[in-house]
Amino acid sequence: MTSPPASTEALAPLPLGVEQLTRGFMAGTLDPVEIIRQCLDRIARQDRSLKCFITVSTERALADATASRARWRSGAPLSACDGVSIAIKDNVDVTGLPCTAGTEAFRYRVPAHDALIAHRLREAGTVLLGKLNMHEAALGATTDNPSYGRCINPLHPGHTPGGSSGGSGAAVAAGFVSMAIGTDTMGSIRIPAAYCGVFGFKPGWRYELNSGIVPLHHGFDSPGPIAGSAQDLAQFARLLLGWPGRLNGDPSAIGRGWTGLRIMRLDEAESIELDPGIRAGLEAVGRTLSEAGASITRSSFPAWQPGGARRAGLLLCEMEGHAWWKATLGDELPGLSAGLASLLRYPLGLSESRLAQARLTIDALRRAAHEIFARTDLLLLPTAPQTSFPHSEPAPANQADLTALANFIGAPALAVPIDCDGTAASIQLIAAPGRDDLLLSLAQAIDDIGQPSPKLPFARRV
Repeated sequence: MTSPPASTEALAPLPLGVEQLTRGFMAGTLDPVEIIRQCLDRIARQDRSLKCFITVSTERALADATASRARWRSGAPLSACDGVSIAIKDNVDVTGLPCTAGTEAFRYRVPAHDALIAHRLREAGTVLLGKLNMHEAALGATTDNPSYGRCINPLHPGHTPGGSSGGSGAAVAAGFVSMAIGTDTMGSIRIPAAYCGVFGFKPGWRYELNSGIVPLHHGFDSPGPIAGSAQDLAQFARLLLGWPGRLNGDPSAIGRGWTGLRIMRLDEAESIELDPGIRAGLEAVGRTLSEAGASITRSSFPAWQPGGARRAGLLLCEMEGHAWWKATLGDELPGLSAGLASLLRYPLGLSESRLAQARLTIDALRRAAHEIFARTDLLLLPTAPQTSFPHSEPAPANQADLTALANFIGAPALAVPIDCDGTAASIQLIAAPGRDDLLLSLAQAIDDIGQPSPKLPFARRV
């Protein structure tokens, strides 16, 4: 599949940072309706070539922005994110809008109810601009979609934005929205964030967060935000998690520094082949955190063999994905591409012992993670071993080797952009399962170490 190059039309940056918008809406110097009109205009001008969106909800967005303007003028916003522009990956149910899961099979599927996270965002007053392109059925990492188009990385024309939440990463990097929702089964939020030079957060696994989302592997899947700063990411993550927002004086929103934090680098993560710039960036971040007061150690995690664990997890995703799509569509999997159907059927020819071994691999990793987190607060490792690559090249097999760890152990993880010789790259921080609060409390400190690519269409958001 070919796609026209991304538009090079230069457009002035929009005010998209949550704090900047909140101040402007409160003071009356910014208008939610005008901001949303500008976002929609940018999408209309540029998304024909980028293909971030499957559905743009223009009328709904303008109506919601008008309601937000009235709330701000009356001094009764619903949250700090009231009136802020968002978009949602198209495997998350939103009442009244198609939810395709990136498939032809679901092209005309319109849910009658919101997913839990869509409901929470609606209740906070956010303005939904539409549903985002994705790798078909969330099983893949390039967002080269046979039904809805090849999504292009706004920073690197002709390159992939990653996947499966490629439309989400690209929409934020293009300056279309303040925040985009993705889903992450083995890295599908953090890899697009890495390739597109933005921030991505995968919450620790929570059963309820997957309500209303087309599944791949229910035990690994997690929805989460992608945004232009860690502070914005933390604001939206609190909404998704059902925590109170900073507008109401939530003390958990107060940032902390690195002093006294135990941070571990894993030999297994750094023994694989890494792009030289990513390795250099990882070293630079380690030095910065040490100088800021963190204790940096190196350790081995013998239970984790990145490639082997990723292969085991992928096999389980294919197996569970096949069961769900077969139950939904029937044996022939009508409406799925031949390539996707082949992937989903792959486990059918394997022995039960092979499948059992994959389960044992993940179970052993979960048990061993408890010992690792007894000795550290955070893990520091690259997000992906490489940077974005052209759509014309095959996807590296090891893209998700480092991100999948957090999914397998149910841990929260945050991708932080670093500059890799002018190319977007990323490191990630992983906290223990149940310690989302620790990562989110570090938002200000994380912004201080993040280095968004100079190619991004916005300056540091405040």
